[in-house]
Amino acid sequence: MSMRRGAQQYVVARPLYSEESFAEDHETVYRHRKTMLDHIKQYFTCDARRAKNTALSLLPVIAWMKIYRIKEWLLSDIVSGISTGLVAVLQGLAYCLLASLPPWYGLFSAFFPVVLYFFLGTSRHISVGPFPVLCLMIGSVVTRLVPDEGLPHNITGFEGLTRDEQRVLVASSVTFLAGIMQLAMGILQVGFVVMYLSDTLVSGFTTAAAVHILVSQLKFVLGLTVPGLSGPLALIYTLEIIFNKITSTNVCDVVISLTIMVVVFVVKELNDRFKSKLPVPIPIEVIMTVIACGVSYAFDFKTRYGIDVVGYIPKGYEPPMAPNLHIFQETAVEAFPMAIVGFAVAFSVAKVYSVKHDYTIDGNQELIAFGASNIFGASFKSFAASTALSRSAVQESTGGKTQVAGLLSAIIVMIVTLAIGFLLEPLPKSVLGAVVIVNLKGMLMQFRDVPYLWRRDKPDCVVWLGTCIAAILLGLDLGLAAGLGVELISVVLRAQFPRCSVLANINGTDIYKDRKDYVDIYEPEGVKIFRIPSPIFFANIEFFRSKLVEAVGFNPLRVLRKRNKALRRIRKLLKKGDLQWTSKGFLNTSCGPIKESEDESNMEELDLPTDFKDLPTRIDWSAELPANIIVPRVDVHSLVLDFAAVSFLDISALKGLKTMLKELIRVEVEVYIVACDPYILEKLHDCCFFDDEVQPSMFFLTLHDAMLYIHEKHPGSTEKKSDFEKIITTVTVHQPGGSLRSRDRHAPYPETKF
Repeated sequence: MSMRRGAQQYVVARPLYSEESFAEDHETVYRHRKTMLDHIKQYFTCDARRAKNTALSLLPVIAWMKIYRIKEWLLSDIVSGISTGLVAVLQGLAYCLLASLPPWYGLFSAFFPVVLYFFLGTSRHISVGPFPVLCLMIGSVVTRLVPDEGLPHNITGFEGLTRDEQRVLVASSVTFLAGIMQLAMGILQVGFVVMYLSDTLVSGFTTAAAVHILVSQLKFVLGLTVPGLSGPLALIYTLEIIFNKITSTNVCDVVISLTIMVVVFVVKELNDRFKSKLPVPIPIEVIMTVIACGVSYAFDFKTRYGIDVVGYIPKGYEPPMAPNLHIFQETAVEAFPMAIVGFAVAFSVAKVYSVKHDYTIDGNQELIAFGASNIFGASFKSFAASTALSRSAVQESTGGKTQVAGLLSAIIVMIVTLAIGFLLEPLPKSVLGAVVIVNLKGMLMQFRDVPYLWRRDKPDCVVWLGTCIAAILLGLDLGLAAGLGVELISVVLRAQFPRCSVLANINGTDIYKDRKDYVDIYEPEGVKIFRIPSPIFFANIEFFRSKLVEAVGFNPLRVLRKRNKALRRIRKLLKKGDLQWTSKGFLNTSCGPIKESEDESNMEELDLPTDFKDLPTRIDWSAELPANIIVPRVDVHSLVLDFAAVSFLDISALKGLKTMLKELIRVEVEVYIVACDPYILEKLHDCCFFDDEVQPSMFFLTLHDAMLYIHEKHPGSTEKKSDFEKIITTVTVHQPGGSLRSRDRHAPYPETKF
């Protein structure tokens, strides 16, 4: 290596390396590869340090309580806890309507899961409790098993229970089952499953859920009696019932709802606009709820105007209850998407706040935390908990530092449940419906993502639209499954049909780019550089073959068969005496025209390498052939395959690749593979990929090494008409206190002609 004084460049002089020559010159370090048995032994090995780390990971509260700053954080957590608790009370009542349960059970869901998450959760800022999408998914299960009209399903344990008690049993049982699934996934360390739910899929799914929530709340806003429906097209049927009953709308409910929505919307916009100047966001939902309760009680809205109110709220908590195993069997299919959606949303929000406040969260521990929280809460008749975005935003924006704020919010909910819940009895349900609808703004505004996605990434846009439309029409559980299917298909199609390209040298450099993108390029005659930009596996090997044939301009198998067929014909003509070899080449000795034989040769023989034995000379396929024999011309003598982006090969692709290489080699095209991952190269050796035709010597360290080797081997075909360009390996170096300078193309460096 040499560096010119005063210039921020250096030139590297090194030998031309193939993979074999590089391995000979540079000794590698032996690395013991762990077997599956080694991993199992390590997983079950226990010592004092590992036991301590496991205990700390299972109880993250110990780690952050050690560093808790009482003087700096406690006051902020108290303010945040009180603010979040007031919002949690209101949202617990409101979101419970989505689950088709009596409103006060929402208070249970805002208390029990929060307490257990305080000890087990790794996020310090999310507010655990009811989440509207999960509530709606639970509501669809509840109304399916215990419909508003007609008899409930024949389930053991429903005997002697009222309809509300049956619904609570269904909701708590499906929550218990979802919690078991989350806990099992956490113990098995499969928190990575959330990665399969892309941001695009979650956006489309939550937007569809917002549409479902909006429609489900119309009956409260309009004061109509609409039975809860579930299953495919339930949203369409619900809208049909609402439009048929629209003349029975309660005007007072509509006026109250519109007033609440307008005021809450305006104040929320002001909170967003002046959040930097406001010490605490104005809790407008709580304020309007208190006002609505007072007005409803003073004017007796329930009796005078027939408004549906929250009604009796019992004091205290109910005794724990065991889940129903029969309901487990009926709801297993719905419980799994609930477990995934609840965790995915909570983890996404937690990740945002962890990045913002610079701490780490553990996906597997979060699964354990939510699983245990849901199991604990379901035992006390609460329903599935996750995190509501708006409530978490309140907890974080009001200064919450740790889950102490979450625990204090649970205490506020407990106070309401035990002491002052009766004050909420005159609250109109239309107020709760209006609050829910206003809080849907963020999810509904995700429709604006569609034009952006269409311009930037059409497959992602298709995933968004497919998920959203499927979830709207088929329901949230089937819609999520359909959206996941669309997403996986899009991933498979992207990997199966990637954008292959033919590369060319950028003049004066050792850089190779797509020849369609640049003007100042150099393509040596008879050389093709084909870039494969994705893993090669069973689904795309034929696609790569077709693209490679398109790039080189001929089908090697067809050429091989034509050549072998021509050789058979030449042998027959020589044997008959119709063709004779002279010093000037082949000479036709037949008087008449030589007719082509109709004898079809065996196809396997035609696929074999060309065999020139028993012939007086080797056939030059680029020259004119005797007896009017025509064979497709091959103008490529060297093919370079760029494997830099190939991360893996499966067995099917390995066989297909070997067949492809053999076909090219048999038509006298030299094949070189460059930038191959060492693990892929090792796999090729292990799978007996190499033989007399396909050899390890075709592998080169870099693309430029292979091109220089081709230049040395075929100097005439790679020579340009103009003077050679000077290719030097240079890197721009930024020196402290100095400035970046442009490369000096004409500096007197050691150079490589190309």
